[in-house]
Amino acid sequence: MSTVAWPRLREDLALLPGPSLPDGQPSWTLHDPARNLFFRIDWPSFEMLSRWGMGDGQQIASDIARSTTLNLEADDVAGLGRFLEQNQLVQPAAGGSAARMAERWSAMRSSWLKWLVHHYLFFRVPLVRPDAWLTRWLPVARRFASAGFLWLTAAALMTGLIQVVRHWDAFTTSLVDTFNLEGLAAYAVALFVVKTLHELGHAFTAKRHGCRVPTMGLAFLVMWPVAYTDTNEAWKLTNARHRLQVAVAGIATELVIAAWATLAWALLPDGALRSAAFVLATTSWVATLAINASPFMRFDGYFILSDALDMPNLHERSFALARWRLREWLFALNEAPPEHFRPAARRAMITFAWLTWIYRLVLFIGIALMVYHLFFKLLGIVLFVVEIVWFILKPVHAEWKAWRERAGAIRASRRTWWTLAILTLLLGLTAVPWPSAVTASALLRPVDVWPVHTPAGAVLDQLPVGHGSRVTQGQPLAVLRSPELLSRIRAAESRVERLRRQAGTAAFGEESRQHWLSTHESLVTAESELEALRTEALQLTPLAPWAGTVMDMDPELATGQWIGKGDRLAFVVKEGSAWMVETWLDEDSVARIQVGAQARFHNDAGTSRMIHLTVESIDRDASRVLTRHELAAQHGGHLLVRHQKDQLVPEQAVYRVQMRVAEGQLDPESLAHSWRGQVSIDARSQAVADRYLRQLMTVLVRETGF
Repeated sequence: MSTVAWPRLREDLALLPGPSLPDGQPSWTLHDPARNLFFRIDWPSFEMLSRWGMGDGQQIASDIARSTTLNLEADDVAGLGRFLEQNQLVQPAAGGSAARMAERWSAMRSSWLKWLVHHYLFFRVPLVRPDAWLTRWLPVARRFASAGFLWLTAAALMTGLIQVVRHWDAFTTSLVDTFNLEGLAAYAVALFVVKTLHELGHAFTAKRHGCRVPTMGLAFLVMWPVAYTDTNEAWKLTNARHRLQVAVAGIATELVIAAWATLAWALLPDGALRSAAFVLATTSWVATLAINASPFMRFDGYFILSDALDMPNLHERSFALARWRLREWLFALNEAPPEHFRPAARRAMITFAWLTWIYRLVLFIGIALMVYHLFFKLLGIVLFVVEIVWFILKPVHAEWKAWRERAGAIRASRRTWWTLAILTLLLGLTAVPWPSAVTASALLRPVDVWPVHTPAGAVLDQLPVGHGSRVTQGQPLAVLRSPELLSRIRAAESRVERLRRQAGTAAFGEESRQHWLSTHESLVTAESELEALRTEALQLTPLAPWAGTVMDMDPELATGQWIGKGDRLAFVVKEGSAWMVETWLDEDSVARIQVGAQARFHNDAGTSRMIHLTVESIDRDASRVLTRHELAAQHGGHLLVRHQKDQLVPEQAVYRVQMRVAEGQLDPESLAHSWRGQVSIDARSQAVADRYLRQLMTVLVRETGF
């Protein structure tokens, strides 16, 4: 507090009664109308402000001690004075006040770069002053807060949800149909409408409880626009339930919209109105549950939780407790906590702070990646760095400064040396090469296997074998019939017969003898075509290429069934065939294994013992196409692929690895199927730090290339 002159309180400040604090003491709210800011003060602060006109800290403390049960000192009064000056709640004093204000303004004003970074991340644009308009329309808005309307909305919600459950397929189909450019535009419009009504819900509720709503507008969070309403005057409400109603009003409005839109979707016929109702309903549900209800950001969920607990500045207070607890864990400084709570409440707040930090870490990294990909590469890299520095490294740096301020106590604490020893041990463990294994999905299959495919679309007439049947070489595996092919064969036979008659009668007429040569050539061509068709017909009766066993036959195959061209009917495994395990690995994993390495395989069904393998071959060239669809991620495997021209193309370079199964390890049940499972291949030792540093450098080199 300044020693030049006793600071005088500003005359426009208003002191309003507040709710009781958790420890039972009364509170008051100090309102700064110039900036529409509110400050919650406790009983000692109120007593000091009530006597502020005495103009002397010791005199104020003595009078409070005589008149109340409080025992304050002049330093407490001085602390309150510094708070008032820092928050510009006192009148400028003569003599050096201009210099002090200039110094304070210079300290508050950041460099142009810092200003640009801060306002790129978040800034507000006030658009309207809605207070008079809200007053005029408040009688209409009250009807939507009546008990009758809320009961009617609950009935609409239950009816709509029942209809959604009964017509779930139609609901999910509508969701899929909106995944296009037109659907995204509809969602954007719906989101704008829902958020506008959301903010009006806050505004009308605050107005209903006598608060002034000075502005409404847009706030930009990382250039993303979101509506906002200034409802700061809700702080002057002494009734905690009323403040909670203001905080809940936005989410409640969205839930009301979602309820009636869901009912509209269920009752309306197919068309534009039903589609609009669907978009409005899903937008409201998702925006409410996924965004607004989260207490980890300063959205409605946070303010609802803060008001429900009657704990203003919940984030800051829980963060302070968590930082204090972290220092005690690491250094055992025996400092007093920033606030005193019951043990259970303290643990809950510290846990909440850690969950918030983890949530924000994931969210901010996601935002950083988003802004990186939204802009051209150079600007994307700059904005990515800004996000990481501002949201992640800046709080870490602030805590590091707090540690430096306590450097003496930290060095003197025995806990510090234990912490350093454990940290050094953990870092050392990351630098030590550890035996490791490469794990991936893999396919156990026979080496000598022949797939049975249909050469053309055909009807299955006979199926003389089944799954597990033993066959001899040349034995028919199926008899197929193609009506189209039979028709073409009959037509070719008729043509051959006609041409033969023409060639046989050519000697009986002068004109026929002149065309005999061309007729004979046509006959030869027709006979060749007929022979080709008959050869194709023979392919409709596939024969076993060797003696073996039929495997993986479709159990739903039945005679009379139409089979499409290229459909696989079964596999024929050669008798005595060796078995192998096959997988595809990325470049980093392939570099860590070698031919001759040992491996282990167990199937996903868990129906057989572990099989020991030996790496037999590793492809030198990356595979352009994944031939084993069972290993694709969408089928339960580990490989990320994309569809391209009816083929699966790996998203990154992968190399085929083949492993040999030693004889005698497969039981008869295993020999009846090909199996997908997990393979673990012994790899060379590698330090954890080395692996992640390599990945980091790979990403940096790839992404910084222009």
